Amino acid sequence: MKILVPTLALVASALMTSQVLASSATDEVLRNVHVPPGFVFEVYADNVPDAREMALGAKNTLFVGTSKDKVYAITGTPGSGLKPTVRIIARSLNVPNGVAFRDNALYVAEIHRILRFDDIESNLERLPPPKVVRDDLPRDHHHGMRYIAFGPDGKLYVPIGAPCNVCNEPRYGLITRMNPDGTGQEIFARGVRNSVGLTWHPITKALWFSDNGRDYLGENAPPCELNAAPRPGLDFGFPYCHGGGIKDPDFGKLGECANSTPPVQRLGAHVAPLGVKFYTGTTFPQRYRNQVLIAEHGSWNRKVKNGYRVTMVQLDGDKSTRYELFVTGFTRDDDVYGRPVDLLVLDDGSLLISDDYAGAIYRVSYAPVH
Repeated sequence: MKILVPTLALVASALMTSQVLASSATDEVLRNVHVPPGFVFEVYADNVPDAREMALGAKNTLFVGTSKDKVYAITGTPGSGLKPTVRIIARSLNVPNGVAFRDNALYVAEIHRILRFDDIESNLERLPPPKVVRDDLPRDHHHGMRYIAFGPDGKLYVPIGAPCNVCNEPRYGLITRMNPDGTGQEIFARGVRNSVGLTWHPITKALWFSDNGRDYLGENAPPCELNAAPRPGLDFGFPYCHGGGIKDPDFGKLGECANSTPPVQRLGAHVAPLGVKFYTGTTFPQRYRNQVLIAEHGSWNRKVKNGYRVTMVQLDGDKSTRYELFVTGFTRDDDVYGRPVDLLVLDDGSLLISDDYAGAIYRVSYAPVH
C-alpha cells in the first residue's frame, strides 16, 4: 500500500510527490516521516530489535549489529515488496554494535573485543565458533559501542570513545586502525570524543567521521561534528576544544583550539550523529551524488528534542556549503517514534537506515511521480 504524505520542500520541484510505503510494525514512523519530493520511504524489516551498524555480504546478506547481545542476518531483496528472512546468528555477546564484512568473513565488534566469523554466508543456519581478532579493547561501557569499518588501505578502523562526558584519558578519544588479523594496531586520529560512524570519500579516499559533542554546556552548545582526516596524526580537540572553537571550561588549558583540526561541518547541538555515508549511487538526483548523509540519533537530555533525522551536508571539494534535512519525522514534540543509527547505500542506489528504537531497517529510494 502506498500512502502519499506532505514533504519538506527542500530544493526539489513542488510538482513532484513523495511516497511512504506502510508496514504495521512501524505505523507511527510511517505516519509522521517526511522525505523530499520524489523519494519513497518504506520498511524493509520491522523485526530487528536494537538494530545498529549494518554491513552487506558478498551474497547481499545484510548483517546488523545491536546495542544488546545479538547479531542479525537478513536475506531478501530490498524494494521487492517481499518480507525478508531475519535470523539471529549470534547471541550472548557484549554489545555487538559494530559489524564489517571482508573476504567472506563477518567481523563483529563487542565492547572489549573483535570477533571474526569465517565463510559467514555459507553458515547462516549454524555458525561455527568465531576467531578472536583482538580481546584487549577497553571494557568501559560509557561510549563503549564500537563502530568498525575497513578503509581503502585494507585496515580495520576502530574508534575508542572517551569513558566519560569529558575527561583527559590518553588511551581514549581515539580512532585506531589495525590489520585484518588484529596486528599492527596504531592511532590514526586523536581528540575524538565519541565517533560511532566512519566512512571514506569516494574520490579522495580521506576518512570522514561523526563525533558526538559533550553535554552540560547548555541547550545549544557545543555543536556535534562532521570531521575529515585526510592523513593520520591529526588532533580534533577533545577534551580541550569543542566544535573547533569552544574552549572547555575544565580542560581548556590542555591545548589551543587553533592547533586542533576544526570540523568540516558543525552540526546541531546534542543531535548525536552516528552513521555517515557518502551517497555513491546513481538513482538519486544529481545534487545528492558524493554528498554526505548523516544519521542523527537524537538528543537525550535537551529540553526541546534535537536530531532524530537524517541530514545531508553538501560539499564543494572538502568544504561544506549547506547542511540540510533529508529524512525527518522520527519524533514529534515530545513523542519519539524512531532513532536513526546507521546508513548503507545499496548497489541499486537506494539507501538503508537502521533504527534501534523501532527495531527496524528502512529503505529510501527515488521514484518521482509526474
